[in-house]
Amino acid sequence: MKTRFGAILLLLVLSCSGPEPRRPVQTKSGSFFKASIERSKKLLQQEEEKIQEIIKTDSLKHYSHTASGSWYHYLVVNDSTDYTPKTDDLVVLTYNLLTLENDTLYSKEDIGILSYKVDKQELFIGLRHAIKLLKEGEKATFLFPSSLGFGIHGDGDKIGINVPLKSTVELLKIEKQQLKLDD
Repeated sequence: MKTRFGAILLLLVLSCSGPEPRRPVQTKSGSFFKASIERSKKLLQQEEEKIQEIIKTDSLKHYSHTASGSWYHYLVVNDSTDYTPKTDDLVVLTYNLLTLENDTLYSKEDIGILSYKVDKQELFIGLRHAIKLLKEGEKATFLFPSSLGFGIHGDGDKIGINVPLKSTVELLKIEKQQLKLDD
């Protein structure tokens, strides 16, 4: 009986060694992400070269480069105010979307007049930045690389994958946010 009890005890002690962590079947080197980053950089460079070519051929207009990475020129300038939209302001605007080759994707009639609460509603990133550059009554044409447009997903309809965009944006009205006073 003692040998049986000793054998069972020995078996329990040997089988109860601590948990052993599982090792991955294969390790990832990060090369997929590095290759993806390189593809994105190359695509952006190609799109910027195309935009620079458009700017060069459109030499009568003065294009400005934004901090977010788009280019624009004014069609209508409002010198009577310095106020540009801030977060929570409500703006009324129209815009269209074209390819860089001037093929219409969405006309301003297709889109209609849009009311937009700044930084609180979804618009593609380039347009969100563009709105903040314009004053009430101003109109400008923007050139967006695809990374500021609809990127690798497109819009699921007329805008394909990695399509740089051209858009004429007109800011019709700005309703400033009302400051709430604490009682």
